Amino acid sequence: MTHRTATPADRHRIRIAVARLRARILAVVFGLISGSGLAFATAWLTLRGGEVVGPHLGLLSNYFPGYTVTWTGSLVGFVYGFLAGAAVGGFTAWIYNRVLDWRWKSDGAAPSA
Repeated sequence: MTHRTATPADRHRIRIAVARLRARILAVVFGLISGSGLAFATAWLTLRGGEVVGPHLGLLSNYFPGYTVTWTGSLVGFVYGFLAGAAVGGFTAWIYNRVLDWRWKSDGAAPSA
């Protein structure tokens, strides 16, 4: 088996294809996971029922106006969870890409478009 050294053009193609994160895609994925998780948790507690339903999860109403631990609240929670998760995912990708650009500049390599 022979080994071939990567050329600068090969390294540049790898950086374009692999290294950078797509902020919109990561935002949608984080949003769907967060929104679904909050909606599922709310629906689960609503199904369980009881005298006191989800007092700790109900505290989210301090941050998410209109959210309650009810069936309607699970839909409202999905929207809020999606927005919060999307913000975190988009910000994470943005920071990651800025650090990557900084590292490439310090290595003397041009960042991808």
